[in-house]
Amino acid sequence: MQEWTIEQWEQNLTQHPIVAFYLYTPMCGTCAVASKMLEVVENVLPDVPIGKANINFIQSLAMDYQIESVPCLVIGKSGNVVEKLYAFQSVPNLYEKLKK
Repeated sequence: MQEWTIEQWEQNLTQHPIVAFYLYTPMCGTCAVASKMLEVVENVLPDVPIGKANINFIQSLAMDYQIESVPCLVIGKSGNVVEKLYAFQSVPNLYEKLKK
């Protein structure tokens, strides 16, 4: 996963039918596990762009989207945010969420 700016997220959101933006903090243990899970999903679904960002550097987006905690996966479809996922549960769960 590549680090994205807010502008890169917004560009990908409008250019792809489905896109995901992973928000984390560096010292979060749960975020580290979620990141590994997303790396697996990214390899299985190469057509779905998945970016990531340290939420500490994109506070305006976090406030706009009312992000409640990290890790958070913001899922966008057809230019709109359709879901914010906080409980990643499993790789198959993430796969199903992004495959739809």
